[in-house]
Amino acid sequence: MSHHTIRPELREWILSTSRSGCSLSDLLKMLKDAGYGGEQSRQIVARVLNLPLATVMAAAKNKVAGLRTRHPQAPMETVNGHPVKVSVSTDAPVVRVLDGLLTAQECDELIAEASPRLARSLTVDVDGRHQADQRRTSQGMFFGIGETPLVQRIEQRIADLLAIPVSHGEGLQILHYQPGQEYEPHFDWFNPDQPGFSTVTARGGQRIASVVMYLNTPEEGGGTAFPRIGLTVTAMRGSAVYFAYDTGDEASLHAGLPVIKGEKWIATKWLRERPYQA
Repeated sequence: MSHHTIRPELREWILSTSRSGCSLSDLLKMLKDAGYGGEQSRQIVARVLNLPLATVMAAAKNKVAGLRTRHPQAPMETVNGHPVKVSVSTDAPVVRVLDGLLTAQECDELIAEASPRLARSLTVDVDGRHQADQRRTSQGMFFGIGETPLVQRIEQRIADLLAIPVSHGEGLQILHYQPGQEYEPHFDWFNPDQPGFSTVTARGGQRIASVVMYLNTPEEGGGTAFPRIGLTVTAMRGSAVYFAYDTGDEASLHAGLPVIKGEKWIATKWLRERPYQA
């Protein structure tokens, strides 16, 4: 289906219905009731709302009450009384820079809780196993879902902001970079052509979005670059970058730039299309 086949009145109805707070799953059900096929409905909604198809598919599959999968659009969002400012917004790929997602105290406490458990960061190899990789030279650790009250609070804030349930997230990962350390350009989605694809997607499906939270402000360097769109996000304590993607979305290529001076601490949350079992 090409863009011009979506009738203007249908496009406007989808936009106004979505703005009114209707969930994606309810929107898809209404289109189905109106006679549109399931695949056709998902394609239409993804294009009109400028969402990754995987996100729309996740909403179609998920039966969690009140699921409202969306991207933060307004300049300021308030989540349970916590203000978050959207300072940068792009649509191809979907990227949102979220200022003030974490408080300074939350950043410091996360670093303190994670520090005793740091080890060499691993990546997932082509067979679905975790391995040390020269492209990723940081130290890191994972928290279990809701492992501490602080982790639980942050996970719930992200879930409320993005309207994606906590159950769809992998455990919060904390990474520590020293001067010269980096994470070279890579994708967060899993490549279906790799032999380990079925293994890494068996517990929650494909990744559909990432949230990278900056726990400190490096003296120099350490930002997040999206080379295909010429965007570099500055690492600033308390802010975060959220980005969503489809499988094979090459515009979502990104890199953790080298720390030139000082150090960098980040917390990463990956989101899946289905509930994730660790």
